[in-house]
Amino acid sequence: MAIKLHNTLTGSLEAFEPLKSGKVGMFVCGPTVYDFSHLGHAKTYIQFDFLARYLGYMGYEVTYVQNITDIDDKIIERAREKNVEPNMLAEEYERYYLEDMAALNNISVDKYARAHDYIPQIVDQVKRLLAKDMAYRISDGYYFDIKQFEDYGRLSGRLSLEPGDAVSRIDENQEKRNPGDFCLWKFRKEDDPYWSTELGEGRPGWHIEDTAITESELGPQYDIHGGSMDLIFPHHEAEIAQMESASGLKPMVKYWLHTGFLNVKTEKMSKSLGNFITIRAVTEKGVSPLALRYLFLLSHYRTPTNFSFEALEAAENAYNRLKKFVAGLLGTGVVDESYKQKFTEKLENDLNTPQALAVVWGLIKDKDISPEDKLATILDFDKVLGLGLEYKK
Repeated sequence: MAIKLHNTLTGSLEAFEPLKSGKVGMFVCGPTVYDFSHLGHAKTYIQFDFLARYLGYMGYEVTYVQNITDIDDKIIERAREKNVEPNMLAEEYERYYLEDMAALNNISVDKYARAHDYIPQIVDQVKRLLAKDMAYRISDGYYFDIKQFEDYGRLSGRLSLEPGDAVSRIDENQEKRNPGDFCLWKFRKEDDPYWSTELGEGRPGWHIEDTAITESELGPQYDIHGGSMDLIFPHHEAEIAQMESASGLKPMVKYWLHTGFLNVKTEKMSKSLGNFITIRAVTEKGVSPLALRYLFLLSHYRTPTNFSFEALEAAENAYNRLKKFVAGLLGTGVVDESYKQKFTEKLENDLNTPQALAVVWGLIKDKDISPEDKLATILDFDKVLGLGLEYKK
């Protein structure tokens, strides 16, 4: 049975066939590092770590890249509030982010790519867009002309912002040709960080940071691009427009995957709404980061999930029971192939992690499977689950 993934681009479940046989190029939008990561971040990055682990488990050679937005309006604003240099603030919160990801056992990323390391590639992309008349200059920077890209809106099915979209970073300027045009390169402002380039002194816009990174690390076309669903418009729409215009190749990405929101009282958890709970606020209360991982694997990645401390407590209790059971198993057994087939069948259907976990509990209750084989099978599954189930004395 072929792996099937829900592709946002087509709105349908599709058999997964990478561009190069046996190899997968995967990119997921990383954080803007100006504050501690919250539980919404944990959900998204756990679920994409799971995907990368699963593809590796199924025999694919996966190259997983994630960006770090370390130059951005939000970083500059927060740095001014704290009276520190923006690069120092970004470095501090990047370190906290990576510590959080390690605690959650998100170990699949091959490269964390910092935006400021790709300034030459960003400049090159802007120059190519200008040469193709896809971009233009006005008083505060260079902008992408969305009317010149006929497929703009193909991913999201729309052309304008709606409630629930991520903060767009589409700068307002009355000189713009179209309201939705977005900034590629921002000219230097007083006291802002800047780079001296052929485009003039300035810094990159948000959207083009990612396409410069992906073109450099994965090429102009690759297999999987992921992120939370609030990034579909305008961020991912902008990425497609930029990259396909610059390269002349379509599609930029074969499969677009998006995670559902983590909600608090039915409202999306986000820094902009001020209703977020940081990963550290939870783990500092004694909750295991891997209990958080278990919690987010209990829901399908595309499903919006309501967070509550009651749900977290129930997940932690279940996780602790699982850990205790595995710790009580001894001996060397073999992986039970019938359960392995059940486990992979659930995941082949668009990563149905709740049903895959149900297979694990079914195995635990099965009296016809020896303890040794149960141990071998569960530890094999944990290569994908990442729950740290191997007992270490």
